Amino acid sequence: MKLAVVGGGSTYTPELIDGFARLRDTLPIEELVLVDPAADRLELVGGLARRIFAKQGHPGRIVTTSDVDAGVADADAVLLQLRVGGQAARQQDETWPLECGCVGQETTGAGGLAKALRTVPVVLDIAERVRRTNPNAWIIDFTNPVGIVTRALLQAGHKAVGLCNVAIGFQRKFAKLLDVAPGQVHLDHVGLNHLTWETGVRIGGPGGDDVLPELLAEHGDAVAEDLHMPREIVDRLGVVPSYYLRYYYQHDTVVEELRTKPSRAAEVAAMERQLLEMYGDPALDEKPELLAKRGGAFYSEAAVDLAASLLGNGGSPYQVVNTVNNGTLPFLPDDAVIEVQATVDGTGAKPLPVEKLDPLHSGLISHVTGYEDLALRAALHGGRNRVFKALLAHPLVGQYAYAEALTDHLIAHNREHLAWA
Repeated sequence: MKLAVVGGGSTYTPELIDGFARLRDTLPIEELVLVDPAADRLELVGGLARRIFAKQGHPGRIVTTSDVDAGVADADAVLLQLRVGGQAARQQDETWPLECGCVGQETTGAGGLAKALRTVPVVLDIAERVRRTNPNAWIIDFTNPVGIVTRALLQAGHKAVGLCNVAIGFQRKFAKLLDVAPGQVHLDHVGLNHLTWETGVRIGGPGGDDVLPELLAEHGDAVAEDLHMPREIVDRLGVVPSYYLRYYYQHDTVVEELRTKPSRAAEVAAMERQLLEMYGDPALDEKPELLAKRGGAFYSEAAVDLAASLLGNGGSPYQVVNTVNNGTLPFLPDDAVIEVQATVDGTGAKPLPVEKLDPLHSGLISHVTGYEDLALRAALHGGRNRVFKALLAHPLVGQYAYAEALTDHLIAHNREHLAWA
């Protein structure tokens, strides 16, 4: 089995490598190719990756290359984990929206749109290269904004599934609170990428008892603290929103917080410098503890599970993925991409049925889906007016004056990445 990781020079890659090494019976990789244009980073990450495999006795071969075509050739699956523009672009995404009083964040709001505009054309180019060299390969997208990027891939006819670590993070945390094995926890997880709610927590599978009321009653403080939300919000909702709902439910509070502390991009950039220095140590043969603060917890386990299922090598019977709606949420278009529990096998992901949602949830999902449709049009076709319309449609912007100003900021800060600008 051959896997390729495009964006393999990421400082987060050793977490993925550690998962591949530990779970080699689930996903028996013979060749792993790390693809990245940053040769200096790739050399450091690749060296540590080989040492991790060697220490854990993994027989697979790790290859590094800057050549996308060569890297993805004959791959059974290709994982995409890109950051077009690097942490410098993320720093901009998180700061210029604040000038207009809007949340600055790299996956939602105006910053998220900027990331989508930079990313979608690059991902589609890579996907076409995959299709030319190996049309049967699966593409697993971990590149944000996952929902928009996955929709772009699916609309272009690629074999793609989107992956996010929010759900598996909840599963692991809830399992610890409930003192059960993670595999026993099944989430009624529904929404869009970075716009989801856990409407049920079931023990044993989709038909198991829903213990969410007890979980909130007994561990509500811990859940709320993890979300950085007041417990009152969680109790009144009666469900567990993802952390990203803070940007909607507490927008103005978050804006003030972001204005008075260093950006997450600045924190991550500093962390990356430390990590790369560590990776250069030939004695290091395991992922360093600092990597846990980098973000993306449990991504490796989720990625192994998904790849194993898509490649017919087992995997969990149910997984939370980003895939095409096809009537699962009847208030959305069939071609919308949703994030829900699904069964996954060699034919792809098939969403499980979802109970009728409270309008509090379905209304916001519909609103953001409309934005995502406009965002994808802007990413595919360009143009100032398309960017403006997408911003005007976003719930975190929504006003004409804000959308006008943010459009100018977005284009000015991203001109080098926008072929039409």
